[in-house]
Amino acid sequence: MSTEGRSAEPASATSALESAGFVRLIARADGDGLAASGLLATALADRETPFQVTVGRTVAERSERARTPTNEGDVTVVIGTADAAADTDETIRLAGTDRPATLEAVDLVRELGATPDPVLAIAGVVAGGSDPGAGETEWLLESALERDLVEQRPGVAVPTADPVDGLAHSTRVRAPWSGDPNATREALSDAVGSDPDTLDADDRRAIGSLVALDVVGAEAATDAAAETVGRVLRPYATPEHAFATLGGIADVLEALARTQPGTGTALAMGHDVRDPALEAWRERGRRAHAALEAASTGRYDGLYVVGIDDGPVEAVAAIAAAYRSPEPAVLVVSDGEAAIATREADPLGATVEGVARELEGSGTDADADSDSETETDSEATGIEYDVGHRRGYLRYDPDVDDSTIIAAARDLL
Repeated sequence: MSTEGRSAEPASATSALESAGFVRLIARADGDGLAASGLLATALADRETPFQVTVGRTVAERSERARTPTNEGDVTVVIGTADAAADTDETIRLAGTDRPATLEAVDLVRELGATPDPVLAIAGVVAGGSDPGAGETEWLLESALERDLVEQRPGVAVPTADPVDGLAHSTRVRAPWSGDPNATREALSDAVGSDPDTLDADDRRAIGSLVALDVVGAEAATDAAAETVGRVLRPYATPEHAFATLGGIADVLEALARTQPGTGTALAMGHDVRDPALEAWRERGRRAHAALEAASTGRYDGLYVVGIDDGPVEAVAAIAAAYRSPEPAVLVVSDGEAAIATREADPLGATVEGVARELEGSGTDADADSDSETETDSEATGIEYDVGHRRGYLRYDPDVDDSTIIAAARDLL
């Protein structure tokens, strides 16, 4: 299951792309991965280099696609972790574990002589858990501000002009009314009128204050909630974009990466897919908040466990880590799926891979044939996983008991 591979040096990666006859972009299924693939795809299109973008939900899926034979002169770019066995001389890696893949893509695009879209780039980094303008994104934000692509204003970071719609379905906020548009409308009635287009700065400021009070004042809110909600206040609006704010774009990218990757790819490449994108985003947000509302929970030293019957496990894990977990790490378990999210800066790669190894040792699909030289451990046992910036995902036999996964996560976190 080794995922230790080599990433191409910038010079060699640039040279490979400049001379490529065809480029395959294989992206990790998250907002960071989609943004990175969109930046690269746009740069390739500008150079009139043929390309194809696909999204792989797990390390095994991306590795299998990367191992598919290609024609002479073709180059494969893997955005996200992949098995070392998938590497060839024509493979470029943008791992995006210690550092957002979007920033690696920005560097590569600039090496190709193209100008990356700063709005998409920052949104990708935000989707990976960072703040606009923080660290390496400072120059990107300055560029966007200078070009009037973004402007900071009062309010909240949602993708829609209507704050009720945006807040009810956002996975970046957790309040007592989350997931319920009617309850959200009632909670914000003092600040939101009948026409969201008429909101002025004072209205937006009032909305932000009400949201902050409801989030922090919720019975189940943890100390982390106060810091987290601050990251969605005073957003950077994106007046030229199909979605209203940088944080809103990030939320939509995250939703599409897991539910409609084709639509997400189109969005990252600048196509008009606003309506289907918003529908997918609303459905994911609604399901995530409903699942968290009905969840069972358990607390261990360093780990908060959330059990759900149905719902997007990664979205639930992210929300719980940000607003509900008294521990720095969250494990969400469901039927054949689990997700890990953390508030810490340390990468989760070793932890997620370690949990996958523990599940292999639990006897799942023990009789599977693993003699193939190219077959990965995860493919042989039916255990698949993925790793992103501060998050992890596991897919396994539903017959595996939750206690096995919880024990493995506790031992490794």
